[in-house]
Amino acid sequence: MKQKSNSTVILFFLFFLIANSLAAQLNAPGSTGAAETSYPSFPEADSIFMFCAENETAQIAELRVTTTLTGTKTFLWEVYNNQTASFDFYFSENTENASSAIAALADGCYRATVTQGETTEIYRAWVFNTWILAEGTVTYPSCESFALNGSFTSSEINYYDLSTNAELTLSRDMKVEWKEGDVILSTVLNPEMFDPPTSNVDYTFRVFDRFGCAKNVAVPYQPIAVKASFTVDADWTSDMTGEAPLEVTFTNTSENADPSGFEWFFYRDLNEIKQEAENGQGEIDSIMLVAYDVSPVFTYENTGTYMVKLVAKNFASDTLTCVDTTMMEDYIYVDSSFVEAPNVFTPNGDGTNDDFIVKFWSMQSIKISIFNRWGKRVHFWDKSDIRGFEETYAESVWDGRIGGRFASPGVYYYVVEGRGRDGKTRKAHGFVHLFRGK
Repeated sequence: MKQKSNSTVILFFLFFLIANSLAAQLNAPGSTGAAETSYPSFPEADSIFMFCAENETAQIAELRVTTTLTGTKTFLWEVYNNQTASFDFYFSENTENASSAIAALADGCYRATVTQGETTEIYRAWVFNTWILAEGTVTYPSCESFALNGSFTSSEINYYDLSTNAELTLSRDMKVEWKEGDVILSTVLNPEMFDPPTSNVDYTFRVFDRFGCAKNVAVPYQPIAVKASFTVDADWTSDMTGEAPLEVTFTNTSENADPSGFEWFFYRDLNEIKQEAENGQGEIDSIMLVAYDVSPVFTYENTGTYMVKLVAKNFASDTLTCVDTTMMEDYIYVDSSFVEAPNVFTPNGDGTNDDFIVKFWSMQSIKISIFNRWGKRVHFWDKSDIRGFEETYAESVWDGRIGGRFASPGVYYYVVEGRGRDGKTRKAHGFVHLFRGK
């Protein structure tokens, strides 16, 4: 605010008008925000300039007054004393410069009087070194959540009515934010967060006011939660299906688990478990094996449908262990070769191994050709619309005769072609020895 005074009433009024037209000539370089006083009794409103300080003792406020008066003039700076309700001397200078500045100011109201001859200009403004102190921590009440704890203190903006010396307060309207990067997570002081991350995170606790002052505090989060996960790798013949013996590598991809905190549960064949349950055999142990390796390798020796579960643990403290469990999204299907043929048969009529018997599984159709050692096909057998699906079926493919006569002993070559119930073409081949001796 600026006002004019003179020893005569006429000049006072004239100077008052001039001064009001120049009120903008008192400014506060470096101020981050401003407001106006609300004096209950004093008729004029003064500017209040805010300067964001680092701490309670910093004094960074400054004021500059500029005049259009030319020539040598006096700049008198005064500061308001709320103990005496009057202005005390602060600084004075005579200069031809058009401006005068004061810096490193404590909180308070400052008055600048510019005098040149009988011309006087008076300006006033309040300045405040506003500061914020803040702290943030993380606490871990459980494995499923964590708490962000913030606290802060801040300076108050208290000024005085220049007529009555009554103390007045200007609200800074303090607000808080918890952020992860640029994302605002919460606007409350002490939020509880769920679905905790499993890796280190730096949160930011931000406290700010309506005048542009802010304090940012980095709050490191060290995880205790764990996430169990793994991948499966094997020599598959189709989706999650392979032939026994099937070696499967389980690669542990868990997050934030202790190396000694893994339990792998390898379940028995699902069909065996169901069959035992249907037969009412009482309590059924569905676990085939429990392993404690980080990334085990397991070989499935027998046909079946298998499931695997992983339990991962983080021993957060003596009294708190965080646990997570995951199952495979699909079963592992282990199948023997779709065709199994003997390498020897003895069609000698003794009732033992007299026929070339081929076993097959899950086929819609199958064709088998027998060739002699010169490559001539000597026998052909086929079958279609096979109804069997889940069990292994055996068929007598050749009785050791060619055109009704006994085939000569020796080595023969068989070729199998078929279509499985999955719609895929299957092929197999091999040698079979024909013996006739008893």
